[in-house]
Amino acid sequence: MRVTFGVLGPVAAWDGTGEAVALRGPRHRAVLARLVMARRRVVPVGRLVGDLWPDEPPGDAVGAVRTFVAALRRALEPERAPRAAPRLLVTEGPGYALRAGDDAVDAWRFERELTAAASLPHGEAAARLADALGRWRGPAYADFADAPWAGPERSRLAGLRLLAVERLAEARLALGAAEEVVPELDAHVAEHPWREDAWGLLALALYRAGRQGDALAVLRRARAMLAGRLGVDPGPGLRRLEEDILRQDERLVAGDGGAADRVWATVAEAYDRTVAPGTRARLESTVGLLRNLAVTGGSGLAAAREHRMAAIGAAEESGDADLTARVIGMYDVPAVWTRVDDLGQAGRVVAAAERAVARLPGGGREAARVRLLATVALESRGSGSERARWAAGEAERVARGLDDPALLAFALNGVFMQSFWRAGLAARRDAIGAELVALAARHDLVTYEVLGRLVRVQALGALGDFAGADRHAEAADRLAERNELPLVGVFTRWYRAMRAAATGAAPVEALEAGYRRAADALEGAGMPGLRDGLLPLALLCVRLTHGREDLTGDLEGWGPYGPWVRPVLLLGQGRQAAAGAALDRVPDPPHDLLLEALWCLVARAAVPLGHRAAMRRAAGALAPAAGELAGAGSGMVTLGPVSACLRDLDTALGTAR
Repeated sequence: MRVTFGVLGPVAAWDGTGEAVALRGPRHRAVLARLVMARRRVVPVGRLVGDLWPDEPPGDAVGAVRTFVAALRRALEPERAPRAAPRLLVTEGPGYALRAGDDAVDAWRFERELTAAASLPHGEAAARLADALGRWRGPAYADFADAPWAGPERSRLAGLRLLAVERLAEARLALGAAEEVVPELDAHVAEHPWREDAWGLLALALYRAGRQGDALAVLRRARAMLAGRLGVDPGPGLRRLEEDILRQDERLVAGDGGAADRVWATVAEAYDRTVAPGTRARLESTVGLLRNLAVTGGSGLAAAREHRMAAIGAAEESGDADLTARVIGMYDVPAVWTRVDDLGQAGRVVAAAERAVARLPGGGREAARVRLLATVALESRGSGSERARWAAGEAERVARGLDDPALLAFALNGVFMQSFWRAGLAARRDAIGAELVALAARHDLVTYEVLGRLVRVQALGALGDFAGADRHAEAADRLAERNELPLVGVFTRWYRAMRAAATGAAPVEALEAGYRRAADALEGAGMPGLRDGLLPLALLCVRLTHGREDLTGDLEGWGPYGPWVRPVLLLGQGRQAAAGAALDRVPDPPHDLLLEALWCLVARAAVPLGHRAAMRRAAGALAPAAGELAGAGSGMVTLGPVSACLRDLDTALGTAR
């Protein structure tokens, strides 16, 4: 039987037919409410006792809690056999947990709809928000208004409801429904007069309805109310709105730009006024801003990297292991390129994450541990570290048992970054990408859906399925345009240049011009780990795959790819002895997206030189990738089929494959 739960009003439960489940007395409902509030986490029996009897629990309080739980289990799973293990209200460790599904609690659905609406067109957003608000049957946890344990969650949900009301009004304003919105906002500000955003929306609605005088009168009322009741002046958002109305600024009827700016200014001012400096809440909020800043690219990404270390340092100075774990793990910015932008900083982040893992208290910290281990896996990408590979696998294993989609997506990002321990794993990465796309689409995790699609672009490119890769590139571009993610275009533009080179659909000069245009997008993108040496490498690959012999050029300026490019260039300059010496010194390539391409460069120099040691190394490393296109898995460059490279190596070594 599928059971759904309601806490947006009196606590209730319904069976699969919509009939109310009999929950018996108030303490039964309190236990259920407390477990819903825990969001699938375990609530110790001792905590339940303290919540149910805050003054003086009876001597048999633990037994009473167990009786309540048993009664709830019978009500929620009436068809369960007497000795069968419960599936919904489970015993785990020191207490109980309610393993409800994602859509089983009205409050969870409400929050998900509110979050999703922020990235939708106005019409869809208005429909989703209206539906979400329709789930409310009264104040949240209405039958526990006086319970101290319910207070914070009741306040949080009430605040989200007010936010949803205002976002719905904003969406309807953008759709031109100013006249209809005015009475609703008027009632809203009368009931919640301290909400400056609501006053601003009401004034804007009146102005757009052609009632400039009334709009100004509303702002005067807001000023008088704030001064009289709270002793504060209006924030910068309301002051700016009043100035804009007085001069009839065209931004007031131009759509979202002005409203978004005003909301940002108002919220920022309210946050500064409300949250005291030096608090842990400020530190955690800062990391949330840095995470959003990172996906803007350019100076935003560089600033996010810089200030991230400062935030980690501040958290470690506090001595609070849980806070440090949150500050490190909250920076769950999806990563698709396998070379870090700042190797030194990556090492410091890994060290901090390892210290935090070691200091985490035991029990109930699984999610924090997953985030820390996933961070180790992400920041150690390309290193070939066994510890990092283990961290990725352990993070995935634990995350799959926690029923947290965003956490699993973060862990899968780490698994992707550690999936380069040998050549020929494109099919494995395509499976990771497919799971990310499906998971993210189900749970509105936009940035992880973009990540999954880019991973599939890379993997399908390596497998030669350009039609499939094209579909995912186009889908990634659509998501990026809708959600203001400018860095996505960097990767899709490079992919299209690589695709043209792989299919041989244009002269060399045109392919090189396509790569140069793609490289323009890297300027100022804030990704030196991607930019350094990539364009010269791409141009070299074009010339090699199209049989051009004019490979002479500067031996410098190849960024991290120099050791594998140098033998090829020296050979092209007729310097066989120097090329052979360079092959003697060439290291194994990093375990990253260009693993197969760099081994093929080694083979390109080793075969004509007859350098048997280098040929054997390249052949052994490349053998598992015989069915892939060398380098195409990067979505950036390609040296053609690995099988062709292996045939050349086999012929030169005098073997048959």
